[in-house]
Amino acid sequence: MRGFGELEAAIMDRLWSRGEPATVREILVDLRPERELAYNTVLTVIDNLFKKGWLRRARDGRAHRFVPTASREEHGARLMRDALDESGDPRQALVQFVGQMSSNEAAALRAALAAHEESAAR
Repeated sequence: MRGFGELEAAIMDRLWSRGEPATVREILVDLRPERELAYNTVLTVIDNLFKKGWLRRARDGRAHRFVPTASREEHGARLMRDALDESGDPRQALVQFVGQMSSNEAAALRAALAAHEESAAR
């Protein structure tokens, strides 16, 4: 899996931030302060995200409302998994990654590992 393109990422960010389904027009309005985009451009990118399985849609009158199929955190975890898979040496990649962490991030990683070990022991 690869990351999102620039506009895909901006659209996903808006949908994750909203926390509720949105129409193409609502996303377009959210994006407009940062960039001038055509409705059809946003529609095409949202349709591509839907076809790739990143969005679900539900009919709302003549339009559709879109919602992400995974949370922002799940997406981040998938990207990290892919990076490990592609690294050649996952152990060394983890050593490099941990070396770049802040103390708060390292503490969060220790807590996540402890919770994982606890749930695996059950």
